[in-house]
Amino acid sequence: MRIAKGKSGYIQSKKKWEITKTCLEFGMVLAVFLTGYFTTKTRLNLLTVAAVLGCLPAAKALVGVIMLFPHHSMERGKVEEIEEKAPALVKAYDMILTSYEKIMPIDSIVIFENIVCGYSGSNKIDVNDTASYIKKMLRNNQYDKVSVKIFTDYKTYMTRVEGMENMAVAERKSSQEHEEGIRRTILSLSM
Repeated sequence: MRIAKGKSGYIQSKKKWEITKTCLEFGMVLAVFLTGYFTTKTRLNLLTVAAVLGCLPAAKALVGVIMLFPHHSMERGKVEEIEEKAPALVKAYDMILTSYEKIMPIDSIVIFENIVCGYSGSNKIDVNDTASYIKKMLRNNQYDKVSVKIFTDYKTYMTRVEGMENMAVAERKSSQEHEEGIRRTILSLSM
């Protein structure tokens, strides 16, 4: 079963799908090549050309697997804790944001009005560059004056999430559509 982008477990689901797709595509390439070889008793035939051309999309699928391989979904316990402590906030999980220069894994984000907070368990992420990139992309999509903060310390992130939840409960306006728009924009940056 495939999990939608932004939901918990998305990366693991996407890995399985990409691996399956890659195996099927290389299997079809092999089947076409072997069909041509066994029917003509030589590899010099048109089916060999078709098999070689079929390697292009299969190799592209393999690149997708290689890109996803080092990344993992957020731990189930942490997801449950966030869901429990922040039911009023708009949330997204398991994102791998991509820019021309970098790949930025984000385990979780929460959104309230014009505040976006994210958590990344990766120690290789540059939190300032990631926050600047998200802010720039939101500005390009007409979401001005959005504050973006990325944390690598889970406890600090959870403290911020609880604070945002308290603000959301205290002054809940109907900004759900605005927050969902910010969420969709951030998910569009993700693999």
